Amino acid sequence: MAKDFLLEIGTEEIPARFMDDALMQLGAITGELIKEYRFKTPDEKGAVQVYGTPRRLVVSISNLGETQESAESEAKGPSVKAAYDEQGQPTKAALGFARSQGVAVEDLVVKNTGAGEYVFAVKREEGRNVAELLPEFCLQLINGLSFPKPMRWADHEMRFVRPIRWILALYGEDVINFQVAGTVSGRTTKGHRFLGKGEAEIANPADYFRRIEKELFVVIDPEERKRRITREVEALTKQAGGYFKEDDDFRELLDEVVHLVEYPVALTGSFEPDFLKLPKEVVVTPMREHQRYFPVEKEDGQLLDKFIAISNGINNDLVREGNEKVLRARLADAKFFYDEDLKVPLAENVDKLKKIVFQESLGTVYDKVERIIKLGTYLAEALQIDGAVQETIKRAGYLCKADLVSNMVYEFPELQGVMGKDYARHSGETDAVAEAIFEHYLPRFAGDILPEAKAGQILSIADKMDTVVGCFAVGIQPTGSQDPYALRRQALGICHVILNSGLRVSLSALVKRAYDNYEGKIEAKLNKEETVAEVLEFFRQRIKNILENKAISYDVIEAVLASGYDDLIDTVNRAEALTNLRNQEIFDKLLRAYNRVANLANKAETEDIEPALLKEEAEKALYKEFLTASEEFRTYLKEGQYRQLFQRFALLQQPIDNYFEQVMVMVDDERIKNNRLALLKQITNLMLPIADLTKIVQ
Repeated sequence: MAKDFLLEIGTEEIPARFMDDALMQLGAITGELIKEYRFKTPDEKGAVQVYGTPRRLVVSISNLGETQESAESEAKGPSVKAAYDEQGQPTKAALGFARSQGVAVEDLVVKNTGAGEYVFAVKREEGRNVAELLPEFCLQLINGLSFPKPMRWADHEMRFVRPIRWILALYGEDVINFQVAGTVSGRTTKGHRFLGKGEAEIANPADYFRRIEKELFVVIDPEERKRRITREVEALTKQAGGYFKEDDDFRELLDEVVHLVEYPVALTGSFEPDFLKLPKEVVVTPMREHQRYFPVEKEDGQLLDKFIAISNGINNDLVREGNEKVLRARLADAKFFYDEDLKVPLAENVDKLKKIVFQESLGTVYDKVERIIKLGTYLAEALQIDGAVQETIKRAGYLCKADLVSNMVYEFPELQGVMGKDYARHSGETDAVAEAIFEHYLPRFAGDILPEAKAGQILSIADKMDTVVGCFAVGIQPTGSQDPYALRRQALGICHVILNSGLRVSLSALVKRAYDNYEGKIEAKLNKEETVAEVLEFFRQRIKNILENKAISYDVIEAVLASGYDDLIDTVNRAEALTNLRNQEIFDKLLRAYNRVANLANKAETEDIEPALLKEEAEKALYKEFLTASEEFRTYLKEGQYRQLFQRFALLQQPIDNYFEQVMVMVDDERIKNNRLALLKQITNLMLPIADLTKIVQ
């Protein structure tokens, strides 16, 4: 007979940022242990459910069988000839093998393995009572959970996300008895810290799920809490005259708030309309980032003097007024900082950057500003950007980090760039300069908006490339999960800006120029050549990730990257062209033509073709086709018409087939042989700038 299993690990409040991973681990480890212990469940995925609130992690297994699955194993022993003598009696080899396996020698069985007959020890392990195994199962489950910053408490050696305060462990109506860090398991749970009326005795798992919300005021399912919060925020937003939008900002805050409460209740608060005179970001940032409130906006994005807070079960005037008081203080501080910052023109802050260290081996932020201007100017000139835009790049580059020393950014670091843009406008800078100051930080995170103006795009690339190259030069490369300077994100940001903007940038030239800006000013651990090589290899992985996200197959990616990736836009175009051609009949002709030639081309000692040495009609015809194709390839390459280029190469298939049917390449005459190999090499070279088709898997 099957019974339901329930384990609840009661803790002090778990940080919201740890919860999603903890729940994922809880489900994964439970599934692994079910297999390891050979537990019987009707449906492994459906049977296991995980839940969690700030004060508890919960896992349930429905219809868990009372006995394990039986297990049968076999061990291979000596051959039959070695195991038995001529009279059929077991030898010492058979006796020793049986003894080592814990079976009687007469229980050994003979099996034909294909390599001859051997004796095997077959052992059957009967399934044990599940109730006997569950204490060990629970301990393994709890100890298997890992956290970024585990804690120790009291004098216990155990580390956990937060101190464990109770453990509810039931198998049907029976308590699973075990102990963790001084806490003994039982059938007692605790309800909501304020509404739940203390402890409750639970009869069985069904009793737990029946009472946990109605009596104890705990919504254990995070998805249900999300649904409730969304419904209530939507209703209160409309009630306050706002427009509800379930966008990325809402979902990001929701994902955090859902793990801050056990019994969510939404309430509406307000603040003085005078604060709406501040920039919208100055009001929204303390509201969202510090207080975890949902701002209320109109459909056009205009902010209202309202907010929605998620309370942990209590909604009364005292709670509302408390939230309003805290936000009012935050906004008053923000207004003070803002007003003080406006008293100083943004340009006057630049000199202060000389006292702020960017990175101990890479100098000050002021040094970085100078490098950004140099790299941005180089990039603008290389791309032949309009002179007015170049002036914007120089001025915005000079001011781009000036807001870092402002009061507002010191208090709210997430507003860097946003405040720089605002202060630049108040200081009389042009809109183009102000926008470039903001855009040079973009993208700030995965999925963030990208810079739209040329000045912002170029400064964004220059800023990020300066950081990547400088860190690599002094030996600060990402290792494993360690990436303290977010170099992966910054390199990926460079790639996205280039691809989105359509800027034809040479990665290698950019890396070299960035290194030149550091030369003589830092103690580099890598020279220029080493730095360029490592940085380009680093970018290779980022480009590979981008192509994978475009659903381009791994072999096409490898084929295209093998031909270079200095021009990112060109790289993506080549990969997409080859992918689009893959499902067409001509693709097989393309591969056949290339592979037949490439197999012998590697043996060529020269690439110089002497037409006078072409004797056979088939090789003359192929040479003629090669010359014609070469001319067309030059046009296709110049215009980036890779689809047409691949199709044109496929037309060489028939002349190539004729060539191999009628011409012996590896003849005794060295001059003729080398000439024929040179022709094949030159044909292979046609595809060299596009893709290495030998990497394509058919």
